[in-house]
Amino acid sequence: MDFQVVVLAGGSSKKLLPLVSKDVPKSLLPVANRPVLSYVLELLEQSNLKDLIVVVEGEDTDGLIENWISEAYVDRLHVQVAAVPEEVGTAGALRAITHHLTASDILVVSGDLVCDISPGAVAAAHRRHDAVVTAMFCSVPVTGPPESGSSGGKDKTKKPGCYNIVGLDLTEQFLLYIAAGMEVEKDIKVQKSILSAVGKMEIRADLMDAHLYAFKRSVLQEVLNQKQTFRSLKQDVLPYLVKTQLRSEILLNGAQAEENGNEKDAFSNNKVMLSQLLANASTPSFHELYALGPNGFAPAERKIHKCCVYLASKSKYCARLNSIQAFSDINRDVIGDASHISGCSFSVHNNVIHPSAVLGSKTTVGPQCMLGEGSQMGDKCSVKRSVIGRHCRIGSNVKVVNSVIMNHVTIGDGCSIQGSVISSNVQLQERAVLKDCQIGAGFVVTAGSEYKGESLARK
Repeated sequence: MDFQVVVLAGGSSKKLLPLVSKDVPKSLLPVANRPVLSYVLELLEQSNLKDLIVVVEGEDTDGLIENWISEAYVDRLHVQVAAVPEEVGTAGALRAITHHLTASDILVVSGDLVCDISPGAVAAAHRRHDAVVTAMFCSVPVTGPPESGSSGGKDKTKKPGCYNIVGLDLTEQFLLYIAAGMEVEKDIKVQKSILSAVGKMEIRADLMDAHLYAFKRSVLQEVLNQKQTFRSLKQDVLPYLVKTQLRSEILLNGAQAEENGNEKDAFSNNKVMLSQLLANASTPSFHELYALGPNGFAPAERKIHKCCVYLASKSKYCARLNSIQAFSDINRDVIGDASHISGCSFSVHNNVIHPSAVLGSKTTVGPQCMLGEGSQMGDKCSVKRSVIGRHCRIGSNVKVVNSVIMNHVTIGDGCSIQGSVISSNVQLQERAVLKDCQIGAGFVVTAGSEYKGESLARK
């Protein structure tokens, strides 16, 4: 496939403080003891999409990611790492590297995506429909602590959120309407032209934009060029393409049609029969039927483009690591129900303990746990539903539940850690108690201290 792939790897997202830092950008945060970016890179490699541009925010991040990729993927992928200024947004990041884009179609994927859906399938659907954009949507991930967690309270149950309101045609192939972010709170306003062209529309509020898009390069470049204020692919570029699909302002060689339609309401007498829509994909889509006009021939002014959707099957796993909660959820899932994504072979006890790890007497590591290379635990410790990184030193009588502990962490005797995330090189002195906390790299938690729901980082 003549697709160029752009991976938007971001920088050190503020939403993920204190876990991210200059030394650990978002894309190198660990999921089941390997950088989150590795999940997208391996997914692309499996689809034989090996020519990649990885876009990072900020000069500091540039070198770190380039070094990691060149070590981990030597001879496997052809990767160019490009740095863009921080806070330019996803559309701004693409605008900054647009001169690198030469293929006829561009696949854009977020570096924080953890899923088992083939990007190649999205690319194929895009080609099949000759679309200007194809967006992948998946079921909204369920979030919150697992049911078996000991934290009480009714508000703690796992619940899906509302991410977008999406309008689809009845064949679920075309994207007719999208409201994302703050727009979700407002009344839904659907263009008459689209409704009358398509006949019926299905409104969905249970789908998540997975941030994996295929674009026709010429159209993407033209929109980024014409609309300099657009910062986000999801909030600006995609809704704009969806809104203008039956009165395409693009592809008019720069001569722009009227934005807010003084165009005659010619569509109202142009209802397309539903039976035509529901027939198989080889028949014309409502776009083509609309372009032909009521008399069956194409009026010169009717420029259309197709916005398509790829709906992932409900059985697939798909989540984005874009918040602290998501970081915990994804780590839990990838050593739990979605362990096939981890790339690890689990033992008969349904856990992964590195052969070089050392366990003291009467220490138990339960199912859905991971213990990294070279880590040592003292006597009478208990680990449940948690990930422990490499080269950690853990004393005796330590309890770890529903937590993620990164690399080179030292934990003193008698500590208790529940529902928490502990970054690399942290030191917990003896008898420290953490519940629902996030600890930034290198922090020292003093002996006997207790924290609940805190975010702690070095000054």
